[in-house]
Amino acid sequence: MREYALTLVVVAGVTYVMTPLVRRLAVALGALARVRDRDVHTIPTPKLGGIAMYAGIAAGLLVASRLPTLQRVFISSATRGVLFGGALLVVLGALDDRYELDALTKLAGQILAAGIMVLQGVQLLFLPFPHFELSLSPDVGVPATVLLVVLTINAVNFLDGLDGLAAGIVCIASLAFFAYSYQLSVVHHFDRATAPTLLTAVCAGACVGFLPHNFNPARVFMGDSGSMLLGLMLAASTISLTGQLDANAVQNSDVFPALLPLLVPLAVLAVPLVDLLLAVIRRTRSGRAPWAPDKAHLHHRLLEIGHTQTRAVLIMYFWSALLAGTAVAVSITHGTVPVLAVAGSLAVLLVLVSSRPRWWARRAAAVRR
Repeated sequence: MREYALTLVVVAGVTYVMTPLVRRLAVALGALARVRDRDVHTIPTPKLGGIAMYAGIAAGLLVASRLPTLQRVFISSATRGVLFGGALLVVLGALDDRYELDALTKLAGQILAAGIMVLQGVQLLFLPFPHFELSLSPDVGVPATVLLVVLTINAVNFLDGLDGLAAGIVCIASLAFFAYSYQLSVVHHFDRATAPTLLTAVCAGACVGFLPHNFNPARVFMGDSGSMLLGLMLAASTISLTGQLDANAVQNSDVFPALLPLLVPLAVLAVPLVDLLLAVIRRTRSGRAPWAPDKAHLHHRLLEIGHTQTRAVLIMYFWSALLAGTAVAVSITHGTVPVLAVAGSLAVLLVLVSSRPRWWARRAAAVRR
């Protein structure tokens, strides 16, 4: 655990220090987020934050490769796949941040990055189900892996609409997935040095280092270079754990715990995936392309009903933490009913807080009087 913590701190520190330098580079190159009708920010803001994140990630992996325990992770080529695929997406995203590439070009780059990871061994080999594992042949596993990577990348990309939103939710998702992966290693006596555990720690560190510069009011945006990089790392973590985990190692007499290797990644990524799904349905029903931008994402709806930008971001954080935390708590405690009862109560409270901002405003005004 100490080596993971050290790696996270290194990634966060390098990302934090590099972000102001990248901000100046973005200003010099003219890589600014212009104010458009669908945007929430009111002044042009520098982008290219993904470059600082990638620098932090590379530094963290370099340090991890020199640590006594974590260096075992680098026997496999999974980390190389993430570094090479991430480098491609950062370059592609930086070009988009500056020149606004078309959607098909970005999609081609995402598929290529996924292909690079597959060539380095990051691939769905089977899906764990209760009492059996569904083996995936290369004809099925490779397309499924590419599809999952592209979906996760675009889910994070679509989520990046408010200051600090994408970085915060990815940080929560990474920490939840880290806890699940690490407790599997401890409780079931697996090797504690694993690729998914390391990748989620590194991803969380990049978000922690970037958030102080990105939270409202943001001084810099991560841009597509950052959102695609974070999506790639979440996808790689999910694939390297779910697609290579023995279901019999985590199941007991109940069916629900046996499904956790599939349910935890879905719960961890629930908020960005639901937003992506709703966006695709909404746009195709209106006769537009799925990638056509609009102003009807979940965070936009929270703003429309009266929440401030900061409150809307915090509500999305809480939803993500509730869903991911519940799944991880079930996996750790095996107390399905108590955990779900507490989670249900918190969900009801969160719904009330999310849907009644005017009530909160009236009460705050009354208190001030």
